[in-house]
Amino acid sequence: MAGAALVAIAASIGNLLQGWDNATIAGAVLYIKKEFKLESEPTVEGLIVAMSLIGATIITTFSGPVSDWIGRRPMLILSSVLYFVSSLIMLWSPNVYVLLLARLIDGFGIGLAVTLVPLYISETAPPEIRGLLNTLPQFSGSGGMFLSYCMVFGMSLLPSPDWRIMLGVLAVPSLFFFGLTIFFLPESPRWLVSKGRMAEAKKVLQRLRGKDDVSGEMALLVEGLEVGGDTSIEEYIIGPATEPTDDHVADGEKDQITLYGPGEGQSWIARPSKGPSLLGSVLSLTSRHGSMVNQSVPLMDPIVTLFGSVHENMPHTGGSMRSALFPNFGSMFSMTDQHPKNEQWDEENLHRDDEEYASDGAAGDYEDNLHSPLLSRQTTSMEGKDIAHQGRGSTLNMRRRSLLDDGGEAASSTGIGGGWQLAWKWSEKDGEDGKKEGGFKRIYLHQEGVPGSRKGSVLSLPGGGDAPEGGEFIHAAALVSQSALYSKDIMEQRMAGPATMHPSEVAAKGPSWRDLFEPGVRRALLVGVGIQILQQFAGINGVLYYTPQILEQAGVAVLLSNLGLSSASASILISSLTTLLMLPSIGLAMRLMDISGRRFLLLGTIPVLIASLIILVVSNVIDFGTVPHAALSTVSVIIYFCCFVMGFGPIPNILCAEIFPTRVRGLCIAICAMTFWIGDIIVTYSLPVMLNAIGLAGVFGIYAVVCAIAFVFVFLKVPETKGMPLEVITEFFAVGAKQAAAKA
Repeated sequence: MAGAALVAIAASIGNLLQGWDNATIAGAVLYIKKEFKLESEPTVEGLIVAMSLIGATIITTFSGPVSDWIGRRPMLILSSVLYFVSSLIMLWSPNVYVLLLARLIDGFGIGLAVTLVPLYISETAPPEIRGLLNTLPQFSGSGGMFLSYCMVFGMSLLPSPDWRIMLGVLAVPSLFFFGLTIFFLPESPRWLVSKGRMAEAKKVLQRLRGKDDVSGEMALLVEGLEVGGDTSIEEYIIGPATEPTDDHVADGEKDQITLYGPGEGQSWIARPSKGPSLLGSVLSLTSRHGSMVNQSVPLMDPIVTLFGSVHENMPHTGGSMRSALFPNFGSMFSMTDQHPKNEQWDEENLHRDDEEYASDGAAGDYEDNLHSPLLSRQTTSMEGKDIAHQGRGSTLNMRRRSLLDDGGEAASSTGIGGGWQLAWKWSEKDGEDGKKEGGFKRIYLHQEGVPGSRKGSVLSLPGGGDAPEGGEFIHAAALVSQSALYSKDIMEQRMAGPATMHPSEVAAKGPSWRDLFEPGVRRALLVGVGIQILQQFAGINGVLYYTPQILEQAGVAVLLSNLGLSSASASILISSLTTLLMLPSIGLAMRLMDISGRRFLLLGTIPVLIASLIILVVSNVIDFGTVPHAALSTVSVIIYFCCFVMGFGPIPNILCAEIFPTRVRGLCIAICAMTFWIGDIIVTYSLPVMLNAIGLAGVFGIYAVVCAIAFVFVFLKVPETKGMPLEVITEFFAVGAKQAAAKA
């Protein structure tokens, strides 16, 4: 995990620069308005601060689609360059108009960093620590604010503070960030796969994961290229192939799936379960028909229930399917046997050396270039089946063929993290002309409950029925859908055999606005846009605006002035102390993000935000006296800050970087980020107007109501995504949207 962690830390420097800039301009503007005599021109003063918001909003409109086109890393490099150029212009700034231009360019850099750093970290981090690593931008941003406040405070103690130097110092960390993006940060492996550059993606993954065998994750990334599709939930009882499981499966073996391990003679049988699984029970699903009968909570989105059931049913033994029953599955993408030398193989695919998807161009390097599953479209159904099931030894091959002779299905599988397994099964059905038609299906498998034990005479399985004595079985839920490498277009052409596409052909489709209307993507956009809007209107800007006044009432300013500090220095020091309080809370959130989860932190912290805001309202409506009022306000503000940065601060960006398919992730994140910046501008500029119209108590009252709405929204609409591969998350959104549509 060290490689992914170091990359995430390096990428989060972009957010440190954002925090640094926000704090610097807040202190420097005190001196800017004196030099340019802006005391009588509050509009220009406001523009100096707001130009970065305007720039961020403008560049966000196309940052996502452009990052889908040219890559995540080039956009981060551009962000560092924009930071550096803007800092040099601010250092020069002969007049206010040049300063406004510099602030606009600085906003471009901020917009790219805030939009793309969470996306980049999500695409490079392993599922188990993705939440922790994606909280780093929040920590870095607050850390940058604190460091900048300390610098500005130190400069404010000088006889003649120079605001140009305050703003120009940004060039130093931005130059450091530029060096990291050029020489250290790799391109996102998911983006590389989306462009068919498989060998490069594999090398990046090996570096990030610190191991050579990344075939399972490579397979997962290729499958993640598909947007939408017909996904169904199935449940299986999985056990050793040598043991009887007839008492626990559906009649007949035509739906049987055979899973093979890496060693000779290792195989397991997966068959549909008779009884409902834990996943099915929680959702009240009938897995054969994919319909939803009822919901445990009225109005709750099926997606929330679906995600929650997975986390509730995680094994409690500390293991996963991978460690419990079939460890280290071989990959369909890394077969070790030689390919059959016949005309059925697509020699053009096998010998391509286009640098777009094969950096070394070696025709024989099948694993690096993911050519193993790329079967010819002219292959017959039976030949395709035989090729798909080539094994690691003659004994295992004989066993596979004997199982297939019974009309069963075969699958190859790999572990993909978070207790999930990726498998493919070859399924056949009778066509309209009476001939057999076959194709690959993708299966995401997840263990439910604890694995069976050989101890005891009878084992009760969660799916219903009892296992025979001495059996070892696992109950698994499965998300089954069409493989990205076996496209709908090929199916519509009614081609026989596996007819598998090259990954670069899948990637060539590119993102499309039409993909945004896929049911699963629409649901994800509702969650992403909704939580970004609610975050902005939850009151953080108002509380930040009011904090210096509260601390002044508490006597902090008086204490600082007695130490000989000017009013400007005292204001800057107060802001730095406020920022410092956030860091331990963010550190705690980093620890809990992948343990308790995103949804838990939101539902746990939002009520505290509501209570803090209500106390601020009451303390401003009722006269408790100077000291009690100052004490209540100070404690409420501190608690509000600490809880906000634990939940509503980092989690919206984390969720938005997790819930969209690879092909449209950049586009969807751009939409969510644009919502964030527009909301930020509205709240910032409406605050003074609202203060004049309804007063401080009214403003905080509105914020409390918004937080209450946010709690309901999170409870009903926001799922728990901790520890799940990104591709599985998007698949769950697809199947949840399908279930909701079926219910409607």
